[in-house]
Amino acid sequence: MNKLILGLGALCLVAFTSCKENAAKKIEASNVAAAAERDASASKFPVIEFDKKEHDFGEIESRAAVETTFSYTNSGDAPLVITDIKSSCGCTVPQDWSREPLAPGASGKFTVKFNGSGSNKITKTITVTANTEKGSEVVKITAFVKPDPNKAKPTS
Repeated sequence: MNKLILGLGALCLVAFTSCKENAAKKIEASNVAAAAERDASASKFPVIEFDKKEHDFGEIESRAAVETTFSYTNSGDAPLVITDIKSSCGCTVPQDWSREPLAPGASGKFTVKFNGSGSNKITKTITVTANTEKGSEVVKITAFVKPDPNKAKPTS
């Protein structure tokens, strides 16, 4: 039994020692340099900066269509790709943004249209999904929608 344990121990020792030597010989300097460069660039993200994070339309008539433009700049170290822009409801429609990568330092814009639905003070959010470190940014529109004078008032 002792001979069997001693034999297995010697075999394991030889196997572990030979694997270590072979693995060390397989490392190439070019692969190490490529991995270091890849890891350094993986920590670089685009950063989206807006000219404004909120737009107030002020007082608007009920059902009056209004629109605004949000401008943004890529102040990061990698190309910015906006994959989607969605609003919190169907009455607010974001459109006209570029799906092409935006180089660091370059600027872009998108338009948001609001159809004037609702009443009194309204706030709608627009979520911009991009390849930033956070993954998404939020901008807002606000307005005070006047009551529709043609809408029938309830009778008592």
